[in-house]
Amino acid sequence: MQLKKIVKQASAVGLACSLAVSSLTAMAETIKVGVLHSLSGTMAISETTLKDTMLMLIEEQNKKGGLLGKQLEAVVVDPASDWPLFAERTRELIEQHEVDAIFGCWTSVSRKAVLPVIEELNGLLFYPVQFEGEESSRNVFYTGAAPNQQAIPAVDYLKDEMGVERWVLAGTDYVYPRTTNRILEAYLKSNGVAESDIMINYTPFGHSDWQNIVAEIKRFGGTGKKTAVVSTINGDANVPFYRELGNQGVSSLDIPVVAFSVGEEELSGIDARPLVGHMAAWNYFMSEETAENEAFIKTWHAFIGDTDRVTNDPMEAHYVGFNMWVKAVEKAGTTDSDAVIDAIVGVEVPNLTGGVSTMLPNHYITKPVLIGEIQEDGQFLTVSQTDDLVPGESWSRYLEGSKDLVADWTAPINCGNYNTETETCLGSEAQQ
Repeated sequence: MQLKKIVKQASAVGLACSLAVSSLTAMAETIKVGVLHSLSGTMAISETTLKDTMLMLIEEQNKKGGLLGKQLEAVVVDPASDWPLFAERTRELIEQHEVDAIFGCWTSVSRKAVLPVIEELNGLLFYPVQFEGEESSRNVFYTGAAPNQQAIPAVDYLKDEMGVERWVLAGTDYVYPRTTNRILEAYLKSNGVAESDIMINYTPFGHSDWQNIVAEIKRFGGTGKKTAVVSTINGDANVPFYRELGNQGVSSLDIPVVAFSVGEEELSGIDARPLVGHMAAWNYFMSEETAENEAFIKTWHAFIGDTDRVTNDPMEAHYVGFNMWVKAVEKAGTTDSDAVIDAIVGVEVPNLTGGVSTMLPNHYITKPVLIGEIQEDGQFLTVSQTDDLVPGESWSRYLEGSKDLVADWTAPINCGNYNTETETCLGSEAQQ
């Protein structure tokens, strides 16, 4: 009897161990995807929707059978609009959760915090937001707009189509607005704009008291020269900024504003009627009438359970980037970082404006450029669009120290900042 009892106990232990191993094996049979977006803090107004977008894309891919015969599993973390925390959460995603790719960040300062970690651990980051360029990393794929795909075309539109002569470059005080405005200032001066006709202003994240700044913009624009504001203001500071424009009667007819970080999501929280005619430069608007966009919006509304929820440009960038990653993994036959990096250059996927975007050797993509006017319902009416998709440039041709650089992560260059004059790689791919 005692022997039988021991045998039964041993069998039970063996069964428990077997179940535990089976459970671990089952867990290992998922492909983990990291989602690195702020769900709290000043950037939550913009980034929470991107987290939801990734969950939708992962769910839709699983409905198709997953990837490489496995289901995808989202691992969501909240870096809470705290830039050093982005680096910590990235390390957590790769080392603890063993994710195969990360989709995330909004601000450039968060991406800069993540960059050394993603390179050290040889991870993959898909970055979905417009930014200043001046960077190309082997481990990062930039699916948002570079300055030549947003900022420069927006200035050209204001200059050529609206006759703007004076320029207010207003931004949040961090790397993206400062570097973008440095590029724009050099570009404007190269087009004959005097320094006295350029006003530059920076405010901190979450800035709420815009009364004096808007009054100063009005004074700057009251000289008789057509004036425009080029806005790189980010996050929830946009709401009081636009509200103050309305309070002080700054209409688009007087001083038009073209924004690079205001889309449908930000406008959904305010009364857009006083802002009609102000503009944004993006690579996608919800109002685009294509079959791809119609299907995307329908899927989004079904997933989120709210037909009033809007879509926006960074969501489309995640859509394109995610599908590029899926296609590269299928092409490589593995989620291994090195294999995916080799496979992804040249991958083409449909975007939502009716074109096909391509991953370039510099890890930027091709994108259309759209200028849209704000409508009363918070949507955009496209008033200008490029005929062809524009290849993203990693280094600005208007900045000294950058104009001779190119990025190409294929042989024989295999470098993020290759100097075409000296024919040398300058070291760190993120060096500026």
